[in-house]
Amino acid sequence: MAQLYFYYSAMNAGKSTTLLQSSFNYQERGMNPLIFTAAIDDRYGAGKVSSRIGLQAEAQIYGNQDDIFASVSDINANKKVDCVLIDECQFLTKEQVHQITEVVDKLRIPVLCYGLRTDFRGELFEGAQYLLAWADKLVELKTICHCGRKANMVIRTDAEGNAIADGDQVVIGGNDRYESVCRMHYKDALGQ
Repeated sequence: MAQLYFYYSAMNAGKSTTLLQSSFNYQERGMNPLIFTAAIDDRYGAGKVSSRIGLQAEAQIYGNQDDIFASVSDINANKKVDCVLIDECQFLTKEQVHQITEVVDKLRIPVLCYGLRTDFRGELFEGAQYLLAWADKLVELKTICHCGRKANMVIRTDAEGNAIADGDQVVIGGNDRYESVCRMHYKDALGQ
């Protein structure tokens, strides 16, 4: 039975690496996984999912206006899709999360989503909000704070490395802009 999975974590927990490993596992068994990634994040090239440890794969790109159910349906009509893997799923809209529930329920294709739960302000991303509400399985991937505790928050930093609490929800970046920390160090960094 197909299900919708949401694998979430703070940054640098290996979400993309886990997605790429899942894709490899399907391919190794002669199956056809279909990978999607957000158009907004093109740090490693458009239509690529890349991990910090050097693994990468080609992916379909989705933007806020794209109908993921229609895309999967069209591709599945030409070549059977055995699994859909979505990287950077925090950037999905509410409607797109509904569309991927339709992929699971109507097309009976499992969908595995990988992304952040919260932004640098500690607030849910829209995609994460509805995945937390509608996914069949929730799986937290863990990473650690510099103190050794579980990191469940993300700090955004300015050019001088100072934590900032205001700004647009989405600013694409990696270790140069963000640090995963525990809640205690998150509050300390922001003077809360």
